[in-house]
Amino acid sequence: MTQSVTLDALDRRLIHALQIDGRASFSRIATVLGAPERTVARRYHRLRSALVIRVVGLVDSRRIGMLDWFVRIDCTPDATDALTTALAQRDDTSWIAPLAGGTRLTCMVRTPGTGADGGRPLFDHLLRTPGVRDVEAGCVLRPVAGVGGWAGRTSALDTSEQAALLGPTPESPDGPEVLAESPGWGEAEARLAGELALDGRADVAELAAVTGWSASTVRRHIAGLRAAGVLHFEVDVSPSHFGFPVEALLWLEVAPAALGGVTEALSQHAAVAFAAVTTGRTSVFAMVQCRDTDALYDYLAGELAALPGIGRMETALVQRRAKRAGPLLLPSTAERAQRFPPRPTAYRVSRMTTS
Repeated sequence: MTQSVTLDALDRRLIHALQIDGRASFSRIATVLGAPERTVARRYHRLRSALVIRVVGLVDSRRIGMLDWFVRIDCTPDATDALTTALAQRDDTSWIAPLAGGTRLTCMVRTPGTGADGGRPLFDHLLRTPGVRDVEAGCVLRPVAGVGGWAGRTSALDTSEQAALLGPTPESPDGPEVLAESPGWGEAEARLAGELALDGRADVAELAAVTGWSASTVRRHIAGLRAAGVLHFEVDVSPSHFGFPVEALLWLEVAPAALGGVTEALSQHAAVAFAAVTTGRTSVFAMVQCRDTDALYDYLAGELAALPGIGRMETALVQRRAKRAGPLLLPSTAERAQRFPPRPTAYRVSRMTTS
């Protein structure tokens, strides 16, 4: 659980800067923010040690032959907490949330691509888990909103300040050398991505030790993976710290002819933290952040209702987030380089619908 921390203007500007470039040096960020480097570094470490924010490295599943699924699990009330805890400790899950009401939870699951059997164990285990009554999974076809960060946390810097942070990354070659093609994806790249998922700002020397590469090779690979769109960095922070404690999940049934217009509109809606086109009974899934339930109603009855082509909508309030984008972080390990527990053995999970 994160500590109670109030974000001031400098904190929010720092978070926006990190969302633009999660591996930007503190000196570069300090120059843009107009604050002393020591102050910026101290702010970041304070917020990170309090488990309020952290930078995580995320991999685009589609670019490495993997698939993402949004999974809805209907279970008995006494099974919800244990299932949530077990799923949160896996490294192939993210965005885990028990829903208000106590008998359903949602999560994102990453599996090998179409035609592979690697994704079946988790789904099969789920369907055999005592207390699980039903499982439904929709495959993410394309993210359409929130990929570059939710607008609620990316509004603290002006246009010129954002542009100043969009230059070369810390791993960019110093000279005219440019990677001709993105590096391949193998065990070393997976280890690199795993470390960056734990800490997106991990030191190059630490990453070199994990991968067995030299520091210069680590830098080249990070630069190549970023340039190819395989790797990007996200600031993992609860919207409640920005005054938006109400999170709702939406499943929208959209007519095929209206799909492009609806998704384009969602990408411009300030309340939408993330949206994607998926397979399944509904074609669009969205995460919405609001200040209160009145604001949620206003969004549903206003901006969303004005979009033509939405035939049916299902909504659910998130009770809490057991896990967000990055691997599970336990407070007891925060002072020890914020490492995470090892992945447990296959979790017993059971009647799953994949669409």
